[in-house]
Amino acid sequence: MITLSDMPKANIVSSTRKHPENFAKIMSELDKNAIFFFGSQTGTAEDFANRLMKEGEKRYGLRCMIADFDDYDFTVLDQLPSNKIAFFTVATYGEGEPSDNASKFFDFINQEEPPFSCGADPDGGNTPLKNLNYVIFGLGNSTYEFYNHAARTLDARLLKLGAHRIGERGEGDDDHSIEEDFLAWKDAMWSAVHATMMLDQINEEDAPVSPTYTITEYEETNTPETVHYGGLVEHGEVEKPISAKNPHFTSITSTRQLYNSTDRSCVHVEFDIGETNMAYETGDHLGIFPVNSDLEVTRLAEALGFQNGQLDRVVSIEIADTNSTKKCPFPSPTTYKSILRHHLDICTPPSRQLLSDLSSIAHNEPAKTYLKRLAENSEFYDLEIQQPCSSISRILELLEDIQRDIPEHERLKVPFSLLVEGLGKLQPRYYSISSSSSTYPSAVHVTAAVLQYTVAAPNPADNIRYGVTTNYLGSIHNYMNGVSIEGGRPTPKYYIHGVHDPKTGEIMSDNTQPNIKVPCFIRKSSFRLPKNPQSPVVLVGPGTGVAPFRAFVQERVYQVEQGGIVGPTMLFFGCRRREEDFLYGEEWESMFQRLPDSEMITAFSREQEDKIYVQHKLKENRQKIWKVLCDEGGYLYVCGDAKRMAKDIQSVLIEIAGEMGNLDTEQANNYVKHLRAEGRYQEDIWA
Repeated sequence: MITLSDMPKANIVSSTRKHPENFAKIMSELDKNAIFFFGSQTGTAEDFANRLMKEGEKRYGLRCMIADFDDYDFTVLDQLPSNKIAFFTVATYGEGEPSDNASKFFDFINQEEPPFSCGADPDGGNTPLKNLNYVIFGLGNSTYEFYNHAARTLDARLLKLGAHRIGERGEGDDDHSIEEDFLAWKDAMWSAVHATMMLDQINEEDAPVSPTYTITEYEETNTPETVHYGGLVEHGEVEKPISAKNPHFTSITSTRQLYNSTDRSCVHVEFDIGETNMAYETGDHLGIFPVNSDLEVTRLAEALGFQNGQLDRVVSIEIADTNSTKKCPFPSPTTYKSILRHHLDICTPPSRQLLSDLSSIAHNEPAKTYLKRLAENSEFYDLEIQQPCSSISRILELLEDIQRDIPEHERLKVPFSLLVEGLGKLQPRYYSISSSSSTYPSAVHVTAAVLQYTVAAPNPADNIRYGVTTNYLGSIHNYMNGVSIEGGRPTPKYYIHGVHDPKTGEIMSDNTQPNIKVPCFIRKSSFRLPKNPQSPVVLVGPGTGVAPFRAFVQERVYQVEQGGIVGPTMLFFGCRRREEDFLYGEEWESMFQRLPDSEMITAFSREQEDKIYVQHKLKENRQKIWKVLCDEGGYLYVCGDAKRMAKDIQSVLIEIAGEMGNLDTEQANNYVKHLRAEGRYQEDIWA
């Protein structure tokens, strides 16, 4: 074998955990004095926790461990002594909810009297966490009603239980720049930690970054028996429920194009869950793990200087520090190609932290200066990275040009292990399920607009960016339906056969098309129809925001067909033109004919000179909406864009409440807040 690092090898920490572990005991046994908990939905909170941990080790000599809430016993939080510190990075998801991996912890900590391991406070002060010192950073999006709700409620709860917060609570806003918020917060936080915990500062700001992982290449004649070619869990793990940490490779049975114009397209995809233990309720989400396109995989490999055949070389990933509790981010041994295709987020712009790490190992002035400027100058980073949405491969290509006059042996060589740590994992994307669980108990339908957009890139020939998952699904649709992309919209190619081409590209029983399987799982949602089916509902879903309402309407039709009594359903839908992008236009009339006192109201924005949106249609029908909400105790549901549409709908609703209810501005706002508090105004929105 060829070892690519001088660091000593360590046994991979198993990701199989049968029971929650006692982190206080582990910290004592391994002599750790700082623990970094993360509640992460998309991987950003986990990345921030890892970055804080590494900085704490490098600058202050902290002895750290990383902790996924899901893996540890919360009851021992009261055992953490005052000479140790806990860091919490927690994301808010949806309607003020914590991330999936933190939900059990939040249920525990929000109990009136959480059953901590040492019992009640022996001093009788109801402050069982009086020895706990902690730091907290929240991740959210200010376009949502419950901005950073998880971090705010956790902070208040810890303080009430007697814990001591060090520094100010940090809050990152993804509607602006969550990275900039994080960077602006952490320096003051470290100063407070340094002073409170009386730490010795180690001046290693410019020291070369040390690797967290080691990469070992196997010779072709000496490869291990078991190699992971894209699987997301280790072979031989104990059976677990299907989840984000244990997705199921689920068959796609059919797809169809809902619309396809010169600049946009949308596909309908059906997944077969009949042979799995996956079950869903109407209103839930489907999490889908994508793969990176062949174009991006090849581009990054070339930028890294990979030689012919090196992408297929088998490698193992191990933790460099034998005393670390950190886990490998994906199953190993594997191949470079599998890592770039299935595991690393190679399309998202690299963080300033990664660029800083690269600058620390650059040994020539042009590369070092450029990378350091990107890492330290937020305006330059925004111009060079954020605005053109530049991936790591594009940055490495620019560096190659910057170093063109530098001798080959002095040019920056990027260690692959640094990318494994700095790029983050390819995360699942969530889609509102567009089928009713009553109508389709063995199938999940997804409605996906295939995202492509242009940016102001330095190279005009490289100005198109592609949504990773939607183009992956679009590629699957093209393959399953024999659609040629020649002469059509530019579309990258994706490897669509799962883990192994020979094994998962199986031939179905009719021998006509491959059984394509995609790793996915059900994410439970609180976006639900009223428990009483007789309650009237108003549904607002322009574009693909109509997806869950297709499911809602199917559900109500099913209830009618079973002899149930169903209240009125009013659906507001908007798109450009009836003949262009009227999603499921052929289905609505038949369904609404079977629903009593129900109607679908459409807004085709570009069929007249003045654009008309769903907001305008709500105003036109304000008397009906007020009757449903005020007189009949009905429900309002909104799905779609959070930044503009959802805010506009809320403004219209406040306006309707003011006019129809004869309320002043404050009273109208309070009325809408009351609807939310009662669960009669619900949103399933995305930024």
